[in-house]
Amino acid sequence: MASRISLTRFLVEQQRVDGHIPSQLRLLLEVVARACKSISQAVNKGALGGVLGSADSENVQGEVQKKLDIIANEVLIEANEWGGHLAAMASEEMDSIYLVPNRYPQGEYLLLFDPLDGSSNIDVNVSIGTIFSVLKKPEGSPGVTEQDFLQAGAQQVAAGYCVYGPQTTLVLTVGDGVSMFTLDREQGSFVLTQENVRIPADTKEFAINMSNMRHWDEPVKRYIDECLQGKEGPRGKDFNMRWIASMVADVHRILTRGGVFMYPWDKREPNKPGKLRLMYEANPMSWLVEQAGGAATNGRQRILDIQPSQLHERVSVILGSKNEVDRITSYHTAL
Repeated sequence: MASRISLTRFLVEQQRVDGHIPSQLRLLLEVVARACKSISQAVNKGALGGVLGSADSENVQGEVQKKLDIIANEVLIEANEWGGHLAAMASEEMDSIYLVPNRYPQGEYLLLFDPLDGSSNIDVNVSIGTIFSVLKKPEGSPGVTEQDFLQAGAQQVAAGYCVYGPQTTLVLTVGDGVSMFTLDREQGSFVLTQENVRIPADTKEFAINMSNMRHWDEPVKRYIDECLQGKEGPRGKDFNMRWIASMVADVHRILTRGGVFMYPWDKREPNKPGKLRLMYEANPMSWLVEQAGGAATNGRQRILDIQPSQLHERVSVILGSKNEVDRITSYHTAL
């Protein structure tokens, strides 16, 4: 690019020139970005910072927490609670919502986040990340309740993630396409490195945990079987498989070069719609993917149209290159 555009400048122009975001949302996104820089520093220190390993505790979902899970959660809360932009927060790592303390001014936004996605990869030095979603607090409500957070993903006003890999990259949408920012460690600021990110409609790459094949529903088995048959099969082309076990990293690859990501319902826990969390993972990632020209469904329904009924609701996720997502969805709806 001819000139380096910082995240701050980008957001100011979104607010002032293009009119896409209010000033309070701009400030909120800058605070989230600063929190991600702090998390990135902790991740980069690794064993030198004493942050690796288990915290010997469990989150609300009964999953063992890593030390960095707790650190990242605390960083995001402490960074965002005092700025006056938020009314409350919700995290995958917390049982219930976190109200902004009374000693701080109350804002009009709600922030949801998965503070550290891909925790199983922390100790083996594989890419992990932070996912976030911003909603507007419903009007006419004097306080904030959990019900205020239960909005369909289509109501999001901003969403993004930060992936901590060889580069630290912040990916963001405010409803006007997807932009990527790379952290310049010397300058300490995020710099715009790609605008108008687009996902190819067709792909030869899928991401799924193949070890669960025996538990999948028939439409998923059918799709993967066709991919594995390659040129000799009904698809007439060879496919590659990728699986990082970090949604942030898998989705980042799809936004960069296309592909389809699947974390479907399976028979091990038939009463659960899926594994991933609707509010903290599926909604923000689905909006990013759609803003980049892709698609995201639960196999039967657009994810952003799902009306959540609880804060930690789970969902089946199929997202990425539009033509592949449409094909997989058609296999489900044909039943």
